[in-house]
Amino acid sequence: MKKFKEHWEIQQNWQLLFPIIGLIGLVYSAYKLSLALFQNFGTVIVVVFSVLFFISLLAFTLKLFRLLEKRWVLQYRWEMIRVFLVFAVTGSSSLYVGKPIIMLLGITKENLNPILYWVLFIIIGLIFYQILLVTFGWIFGQFQFFWEFEKKMLRRFGLKRFLD
Repeated sequence: MKKFKEHWEIQQNWQLLFPIIGLIGLVYSAYKLSLALFQNFGTVIVVVFSVLFFISLLAFTLKLFRLLEKRWVLQYRWEMIRVFLVFAVTGSSSLYVGKPIIMLLGITKENLNPILYWVLFIIIGLIFYQILLVTFGWIFGQFQFFWEFEKKMLRRFGLKRFLD
């Protein structure tokens, strides 16, 4: 445990919450992916593939950490997990927020061309994603990181006049 804490630069026990939540999220994602692909093959196959997907997702995530550690300016390594959690929560939440909004506007797949429906759904999702990203960044204690990230993203969208 001491080696783990040193590697992730954890000074206080409450900071262990983020690696634990991250691992639980990876286990859940691996299980849901395995269940979606292999539910008809039985429980044993689902469990075996859940373990394989977990190992693959963990390896991929750790590789991303090594790559992004050089690009993102964070004080401690464990904050990378917190940033990843914010991205995960924001992505999921923007879909849950966007769906009722698009229904409130009266837009459905039945009354609109499916391609146009999905384009509008993605645009509405992106708008709420921007708002939720900064909001969840603030909730998770990473407001400054996500505010800078948001400004960079808006500049890339060509909306830098709104930042001045």
